Parts: sequence; C-alpha cells; structure tokens
Amino acid sequence: MESKERLIVALDVDTKETCLKLIETLSPVVDIFKVGIAPFVEFGEEILQELRHRRKKVFLDLKFHDIPNTVKNAAIAAVKKEVFMINFHCLGGEKMLQEAVFGVKDFCAKKGIKAPILLGVTVLTSMAQEDLAALGIKSDVKTKVREFAVTAKRSGLDGVVASSQEILDIKEVCGKKFLVVTPGIRPKGAIAGDQKRVETPLSAIKDGADFLVVGRPIIGAQDPVLAAKNILEEMSE
Repeated sequence: MESKERLIVALDVDTKETCLKLIETLSPVVDIFKVGIAPFVEFGEEILQELRHRRKKVFLDLKFHDIPNTVKNAAIAAVKKEVFMINFHCLGGEKMLQEAVFGVKDFCAKKGIKAPILLGVTVLTSMAQEDLAALGIKSDVKTKVREFAVTAKRSGLDGVVASSQEILDIKEVCGKKFLVVTPGIRPKGAIAGDQKRVETPLSAIKDGADFLVVGRPIIGAQDPVLAAKNILEEMSE
C-alpha cells in the first residue's frame, strides 16, 4: 500500500464547523478519517455524510464494549453507515467479539456487500504499566497486548489497535497478515501529550504497522496539509 492508503487522520475536534473545515482542507492529501466517540455523539451523522459525499473512508472509532448481542447489533448499525473500519474492546471477551464478527459477516453476506475491517482494541496508548496495575491486571503491557491480539484473531477479527511498541510481538504471534492499526504517532520533535507509548511514523512503519492514526500533530498544526504531507513523506522513507 502507498503511504496515503495507510494514514488515518483523527478528527478529534470540538465543533462541527472545525471538523468540516478540516475535512475540506485535508481531503486532497488524506483518504481515511477517524471519527471518535466525542465528535460522533455531538455531530457525527453530519460528518459521516460529508465524508461519504467526498468518497472518503471512515474509521468509526467507538470501541464497542457491552453484552454480546448489544455489540453485535451496534456493529451491524455501524456497517449500515458504510464505514471502512470499526473496533471493539478486547476486554469485552471472546464471546462478545465472536458475536460481533458473526453479526457483521452474516449481514454483509445477505446484503452482498463487503464487510468493513474489524479491529480489537488492546491496551490504550494513554496507558502504561501502572495503569494496568491499578485495574488489577498483573501482566505487563506487552504480555497483555499479545494476549488480547491472540483473542482477537481467534475471534475472527481482522486485526487490532495497538501502540507501535507492540507491533513486532503481535506480528510474531498472529502472523504478518494480521492488521495492526497504530495510534500514538508523533513526528520527530512533537510533544507526546497524554500518550505514554508513542513512536515516530517511520519507526512504526519499519516495525510493520499497517495503518497509522495521527491526530493532534496534523489537526493542531498551523498548516494541517503541510503536516500531513510531512508525515506521509516520513512514512514513505
């Protein structure tokens, strides 16, 4: 895949107007946009309509986590919105993930449409070892991510969301074709912010990331298009 096919820009902004402006500004250089929980709840449907109108791909980042039947129904509802990717918390367990996969695949087969990429969320990039310990999880971060990745693959998901620091481990236990979508990407010299497990675009690609999710370094830049082009250039190195 070319770099442009692998870059996902996170539309993590507070207002619909800002979001629409970013889509308009970045559309010439960005093909995939992530719509997260906050913007989706506030003004999501209008944003999804705009992205569909511009023929852009959508990563609907709602991190579904509930009882299996509820998650299955939510996943099918997401498919109806013609999204490119959806995700689920691996912490919800294998039964929940399997039910979601079955629901999506069955619905898409009956409708004769292509299923979106289904991803499992492993350990958030804002979390470190002490955060897991506070939740009563005794495993270290890398071990827990590996366990979640294996569960995701066994459940039929296409890949996982994980930091670049775990890419090699995931590919080792799940195979090179198992997708890894990597958030927490920061170009050289950028501030990490609330992210604790971060890497540069070049490092993540070298380690085998299939898609990179970038938010603040692009949407918070004085020139978002230039920031996106610089990241694409670094990815292609």
